Formats: sequence, C-alpha cells, structure tokens
Amino acid sequence: MDSFEWNKVLAAVFASVLFIMVIGIVAEQPFHQEHVKPAFSIEVATADAADVVVEEGPSFAELMAGADAARGARQWAKCRACHTVEKDGRNGTGPNLYGIVGRTIAALDDFNYSNALRGIQTSVWTYESLDEWLLSPKSFANGTSMSFAGLRKPEQRADLIAYLSTFTDAPVPLPVVEAVEQVEDVE
Repeated sequence: MDSFEWNKVLAAVFASVLFIMVIGIVAEQPFHQEHVKPAFSIEVATADAADVVVEEGPSFAELMAGADAARGARQWAKCRACHTVEKDGRNGTGPNLYGIVGRTIAALDDFNYSNALRGIQTSVWTYESLDEWLLSPKSFANGTSMSFAGLRKPEQRADLIAYLSTFTDAPVPLPVVEAVEQVEDVE
C-alpha cells in the first residue's frame, strides 16, 4: 500500500472516532445534569421551637372523606402499566390490586414479592399504609423492587386510594374524621 492508501485508512479511523464522539455528546444532552456548587452559603437565623408555627393541612381522614375516585382513575394511569385491578385479574410486573385495602401485605401466592415486602407480610394494607406506600415505596419498604418514585401530593394519593378501594368484594370503611371542638373566647 502506498502512502495515499494509508492516509485514507487513517482518515476513515479518525472520522469514525469523531462521529462516535459527536453521537455520544448529542445523546447525552437530554439527560445531562450539571452539579453546580454554590459560590457562598447564606446562614439563616433559626427560631426557637416555641416560635415556629407549623401549618398542618387536613388530616388523612379528612383527605379521604373528600377524595374523588374519578380523579383517582386519572392517577391510576401511572399504575396500570404494571398493575391490574380486575377481580381475578392477572399479575403484571406488579401484583393485581383487586381488594388491596384490608389485604395482608405480600399475600398473593402467585406473585413473587421482593424480600422487603415479604418481611412485613404480617401487616395489612390499610388506607394509611397505602398512603405511606404511595408517598414513597422505597421509604415504606427499603429494598423494594418497585421503581415508582411516589406521589407527592396528599390529595392525589387520597384520590388514588379511593379509586383502588372501589375494587373489592368487602369494602373497608373509610377512616373516621374526628370532630374537633372549637373553644370560643367569650368575655
């Protein structure tokens, strides 16, 4: 081979390497996250615990009392890729959720639950435990194989739980909203 042939071979190698580098850079762009360190930090004065006023939202029972199963059906769209809710429905990537409220955790014999869920199988799925699970499955059962990040908004979780609770032969009563007496300061 003469030098002209070697030049063509080297040019082809360099062009291929350059092409692969450009493809790698372009493919990374949608997923790229910069980790920027702050140039300086700002210290914030903290108040004593007695001075802090914590605004609490409605209680879980109040959220469930106002929950809407129709809105929960829209939240279900995030779940149906892996789960089913039909009576005697098949398991998917996740177990069938028919009758989930009141069912023992990791109770279906025909589904291979993660060790994290099998370890708490003596517990029952209550409205409250479903709320904790839907907030963060990884926090509820550390080591679970469920990759769902969770629902951050309490109203969305309540709506989804209300929707799931409609799929059962034996409905479980909703949590009771406790009446709070208001004391008026009369002079």
